[in-house]
Amino acid sequence: MESKQQPNLIYIFADQWRRQAVGYEDEDQVLTPNIDAFAGESVVFSNAVTCSPLCSPHRASLLTGRYPMSTGVYTNCKIGADVMLSPEETCISDVLADAGYQTGYIGKWHLDLPELNVSAEPESGAKDWDAYTPPGPKRHGFQHWYSYGAWDEHLSPHYWQDNPEKIQVNQWSVEHETDQALQFIKNRSSNQSFALFLSWNPPHSPFDQVPEKYRQLYNGEQIMLRENVNQSTFGVHTGEPVDGGLEELRETQMNYFAAISGIDDQFGRILQLLKDEKLDENTILVLTSDHGEMMGSHGLMAKHVWYEESIGVPFCLRWPKVMGPARTDVLLNTVDIMPTLLSLLQLDIPNSVEGTDLSSFLIKRECQGPEAAYMCAYPGRKEAIEAFRDAGLDNRAYGWRAVRTKLFTYVIHHGYAPGDERIRLLYDLEKDKFQLQPEKIEDPFVHPIAKELEQQLRTWLKDMEDPFLL
Repeated sequence: MESKQQPNLIYIFADQWRRQAVGYEDEDQVLTPNIDAFAGESVVFSNAVTCSPLCSPHRASLLTGRYPMSTGVYTNCKIGADVMLSPEETCISDVLADAGYQTGYIGKWHLDLPELNVSAEPESGAKDWDAYTPPGPKRHGFQHWYSYGAWDEHLSPHYWQDNPEKIQVNQWSVEHETDQALQFIKNRSSNQSFALFLSWNPPHSPFDQVPEKYRQLYNGEQIMLRENVNQSTFGVHTGEPVDGGLEELRETQMNYFAAISGIDDQFGRILQLLKDEKLDENTILVLTSDHGEMMGSHGLMAKHVWYEESIGVPFCLRWPKVMGPARTDVLLNTVDIMPTLLSLLQLDIPNSVEGTDLSSFLIKRECQGPEAAYMCAYPGRKEAIEAFRDAGLDNRAYGWRAVRTKLFTYVIHHGYAPGDERIRLLYDLEKDKFQLQPEKIEDPFVHPIAKELEQQLRTWLKDMEDPFLL
């Protein structure tokens, strides 16, 4: 019987979906009834963060359990940067395939070298940052493949399977990829366990590419902006500045919420199929994202900054057969996901992993988890890389590094251009939820809290052999 097999795994992650933008968090005014009900049956991590709030670095760390400095994927896989996930890395999917799982990947991959870095006219027709990843070691054990590299056309997406012929679709990408996921589950082999990774691109920009039926759920005039919208901190210039006025931002935020409600709708279809197929009891189901979205907070859009709207992700894990529902403040970082899932599946964790196995907390509630989560961001824009190299500097020694505990975020920011000022900031997350009053630290070694966090961060940087300049 299927119930006696190893548990199945379904890992679903959206792109640029912040922790605050889900109903059960009771922060943003977003409608997510299916997800809220699912959260009530799950272990919900209210302190889940990304180790690097950018697409490719997060994805590489998710699959390997290793930090960006170790994987080499420190910035997005894009034109002009020789960055991609090495075929020699051991990913969770490699372990699953070796253990006899049916493995599948559907949706955005963004871990391969853009084909235009190699050929001016790739056979697949890939443009810009996009890439067709052919069968072989670069797929890391994923047997069923319905994917693309990086392309932000949500209403007219495209995909590749096992040859360079592009599959063009006129359907909202989340709905189409959910169709594919349901088909994968229905067509599974009955005598094998399966592991499916489903990567939705929305609510990633462009935000207006969302079906009208989800926009109609909202009245834009009644949507409130967060209290830290259009604020600034010590003139730190990171992320993308807000364009347009508050009314335009309100419209953009409504579209963002609409996409998340669309995700909720499609997620409900997956929940129903698992119930219909009697798979829900013995399937580990995870719903999360790769990083957040600033949406005007601190005067910024997008991500790649240390604020909670950027680093915080929703994270719900359900396995009814083994664990009951709970909400926890245990810290969960990207690098912890791979070892935790492998341990839950009773599979060996590779020696290369740098994250923490949190399975004992999930099953026995005995582990308090790591006391800190470490995060990093590097200057990765083509112009920035060239500017550092022209100055004889390593761009990876700049950007920012941060340590986040349950109570504080401590950041050292060394800039995105040669000559930028280095600053240290301490945020009290309990007293200053919206991070509007950071303490600027001149000398961390005379400050009791900053001193401890500085030492923790320095130890981590040394362990990672990170060239970051302190």
